[in-house]
Amino acid sequence: MPAHTPLSFLCIATFFKGEAFMRASKALGHTVYLLTEERHRDKAWPHEAIDEIFYLPSESNDSQNLDTMIIGLAHTMRSRHIDRVISLDDFDVEKGALVRETFRLPGMGQTTARFFRDKLAMRMRAQAEGIRVPRFSSLFNDEQLTTYLRESEGPWLIKPRSEASTTGIRKVHSLDEAWQVVHSLGDNRHQFLIEEFKPGTVFHVDSLSYNSRAVFTRASEYLATPMEVAHGGGVFRTQTLPLDSALVADLMAINDAVMAAFGMRHSASHSEYIRGNHDGELYFLETASRVGGAHIAEMVEAASGVNLWAEWARLETAAALNETYTPPVDTGRHAGLIASLANEAQPDTSAFTDPEIVWRMNREHHIGFIVQAEAPERIRTLLDDYIVRIKGSVHASMPVADKPTN
Repeated sequence: MPAHTPLSFLCIATFFKGEAFMRASKALGHTVYLLTEERHRDKAWPHEAIDEIFYLPSESNDSQNLDTMIIGLAHTMRSRHIDRVISLDDFDVEKGALVRETFRLPGMGQTTARFFRDKLAMRMRAQAEGIRVPRFSSLFNDEQLTTYLRESEGPWLIKPRSEASTTGIRKVHSLDEAWQVVHSLGDNRHQFLIEEFKPGTVFHVDSLSYNSRAVFTRASEYLATPMEVAHGGGVFRTQTLPLDSALVADLMAINDAVMAAFGMRHSASHSEYIRGNHDGELYFLETASRVGGAHIAEMVEAASGVNLWAEWARLETAAALNETYTPPVDTGRHAGLIASLANEAQPDTSAFTDPEIVWRMNREHHIGFIVQAEAPERIRTLLDDYIVRIKGSVHASMPVADKPTN
């Protein structure tokens, strides 16, 4: 039996993820409910750690799904108690906030949730708090948009305000091209924003916050930006940065400022920043109140020894019970991740034999590795070697989807 009071967690997962969170929650003695979509009924959920699964229709529109979710949970809660709602993916943040607001449950409400989902709200709040952001504009007003385009520098990115990753982003190079894209958005125009595109080095910061303070942070550098990978058919690579570097200190400082500005209290977060080639300064790009995807969590664990999903469960437990949370100790190693689409369903990886490999991707038409070492130089050498070998053998690419499909 756990030493603390057992709780009931409702985990919301639009995509198949968060298994380690659910296992850790069950190990802590909690009741675990999962709310997901019918299309994920046959996924390999950790049923041994889940007390009950509720399914939403997969083909309904968003408003119908939200109504169905609230009505279903209202019936469910007549006989089941829920202490905490956990949003496991970007697309679940708004659902979780709506559930908390409707049933008066503690945690992130709808106003704060907008800062972790709405890219326009993110930029406006960051700018208001003195945090650097690329120059941006909403698309609400014609005159304001024309003024912005004339006074800013192209190229520009036109981005959906609430999609995840690089889905739906359009790059434009002139005022006329920008207006063509804006007009093509029709009645959905208000759901987009525009910002200057400045080349630079993109970083991601993965952290855990408790009582409005970061208690664990790891910073990493994308060796190819997500934009380049998604829209250019590249190979995804990222590498952790040395804990004692001045760059990491700067990234931690701007990340702390963003979390404070956005009202983060208790959660995992994954945030992205760019250091502009034009001025060498760090700019905020976007954030999310969840564990990083694309196997970044596995890379962070290889470098630090910390499983972000499991620690998130411990952190939520401490927050719910108003207990002291003791953060994990970082082992201080280095790790790197490489992943690519493959032109074979099950690519042969037997030729990759380096002892630094600690994880291999097991997914159809994909190839990927995580490597761990004491020195960052060794990580970079391996990732540079692997990208050449993968591109020369099984690498495949496909256009980025307009909508998420996984």
